[in-house]
Amino acid sequence: MRMRLLISFFSVVWLSLLIRVFYLSVHSNSYYSTLSSHNTIKTEKIAPIRGEIHDRDGRPIAINKLGFSIKLQPHLKTKGTMNELDEAIKLLVSYLPELNATKIRQNYILDDSYYNHHDIRVVDFISYEKIMPVYSPLHLNDHILVIPAPKRHYPYNSMAAHVIGYVAKANVKDVERDDLAKLIGFTGKNGIEKYYNSYLEGLAGERKVKVSAQNEVIEVLSKTKAIESRDLTLTLDMRLQEYVSEHFNAQAGAVIIMGVNGEILAAGSFPEYDLNTFVSGISTAYWKELINDIDTPFTNKLINGLYPPGSTIKTGLGLVYLSSGINQWWNVNCVGTMKLGKRNFRCWKHSGHGTTDIRKAIRESCDDYFYKASLKVGIANMSYGLKQFGLGSKTGVDLPNEFIGTVPNREWKRKRFNQPWYIGETLNTSIGQGDFLTTPLQMAQYTALMATGQLVTPHLAKQIGDEEYLPEYKDVLTPEQHEKLPIIQQAMRQVCQSKTGTASHFLHSKVPMAGKTGTAQVIGISQEVKQRINERDMKYYTRSHAWFTTYAPADDPQYIVTVLVEHGGHGGVAAGGMVSDIYDKMLELGYIKGVAKK
Repeated sequence: MRMRLLISFFSVVWLSLLIRVFYLSVHSNSYYSTLSSHNTIKTEKIAPIRGEIHDRDGRPIAINKLGFSIKLQPHLKTKGTMNELDEAIKLLVSYLPELNATKIRQNYILDDSYYNHHDIRVVDFISYEKIMPVYSPLHLNDHILVIPAPKRHYPYNSMAAHVIGYVAKANVKDVERDDLAKLIGFTGKNGIEKYYNSYLEGLAGERKVKVSAQNEVIEVLSKTKAIESRDLTLTLDMRLQEYVSEHFNAQAGAVIIMGVNGEILAAGSFPEYDLNTFVSGISTAYWKELINDIDTPFTNKLINGLYPPGSTIKTGLGLVYLSSGINQWWNVNCVGTMKLGKRNFRCWKHSGHGTTDIRKAIRESCDDYFYKASLKVGIANMSYGLKQFGLGSKTGVDLPNEFIGTVPNREWKRKRFNQPWYIGETLNTSIGQGDFLTTPLQMAQYTALMATGQLVTPHLAKQIGDEEYLPEYKDVLTPEQHEKLPIIQQAMRQVCQSKTGTASHFLHSKVPMAGKTGTAQVIGISQEVKQRINERDMKYYTRSHAWFTTYAPADDPQYIVTVLVEHGGHGGVAAGGMVSDIYDKMLELGYIKGVAKK
């Protein structure tokens, strides 16, 4: 009996061993074969070259300068008895003295680990001119790899900086969002470079190679080319952009030149900054200078600057009034002030405008007319109409992080502050003050609506690869508003052409235009900003912002020019000459048709 048990036990043990041997040698063969291939077959990603950006006529806006990056083999600290890392760094610095040995070592140690078998980038960019005389001796070193690496360059430096944006080193968040960012090392950080980043950066290629235990390439098994050089053509005309930058000079604010089809020919947020300083890494001193500048050069005022629209809003509100039951011939007697309860609401003209209808109210910017009409129409209708015209919403422009602004009303105030709405706030809203906020690009879009009756989507891309960008329009006006719009357009022409128009005395353009001036009060300056303003400059920074938004030619709208001058005071005074010069330049360049040159 014992013998039979012993034989049975040994039989079970041997049978288990045989089954395990069979499983390892036959059944798991494919698994271990695959595992073995990972140790001998290496997959390398091939970085694509970023697409370039050009203006509408092919002028280069963002290009790639030819150069090289330097990589070192991994695990050099542990190879042999000699520290081969130090030897490799010493060799690099001997041929390229401008390199920092300490920084190279830090970059290497940061990525070197037992598990990393990929070459480590230690120098991002060396120009073609510097690398070619020393390429051969560096290339002969087994531990050093010199590989092509283009560097982004912006030929116009600071011009259109906020629109173009820039490319800079990818951070951890960038890598988490985009696998290519780790391979390339750079990504679009702002403007067009960020909005169209996934298109511009292309798609990585791939190379599979068989390597030895010493990580030496034995055989190239397959290679897939990267999809790269996907260029982007913008609607910008850099001749106009340069002209605008020269005219704005040292002022702060924004300028937009846009076709009525939404094509942005030029757009500047001022002050600007040099894009090239961000590609290789901005200095601490320059960064502090940018972020501490009172005029906020790092803010894209085109889409992120929020300002009260002032009297520019009177054109749209006039259309709301006319479509809400107010007759075009209804008038008020402006005596310079209007009493509401215990408070006096003043018109900008202290002596008053006298008998005023809608045309005169827009032409001469009579506040009293808009005060009294707002009491008849009410904030609900005013707010609804202005939102219908695109205010308080994103324009849809192809730029990242656009702000929406504020069109205030009862619901907004209750939700934001949990407070009731007061009738005085309706009056403030009627002249574009109070909590009413808009961006310069919203104002340009809104002006295009007043010019054509269509709400167009502003855009900067003209051609993406082989695909043409098509304009987008929305018909947001009611039939009655379409019918009343010519009254508003007539008043806008009078602003620029009548002797009593608020802009006419400041214009000298050969191109007849229509538009609206505006003065936006600076509500307050934060304590933090006050501490950085010199006392002698405080008066300047409390001055109102100046608006002037226009379309031309007046009888055949083709283009919009919107200008905001921070602390510029009166819109006509601050921007009338500039807008006149811009239209004359557009006439000279052949953009405006149907107007005889004088």
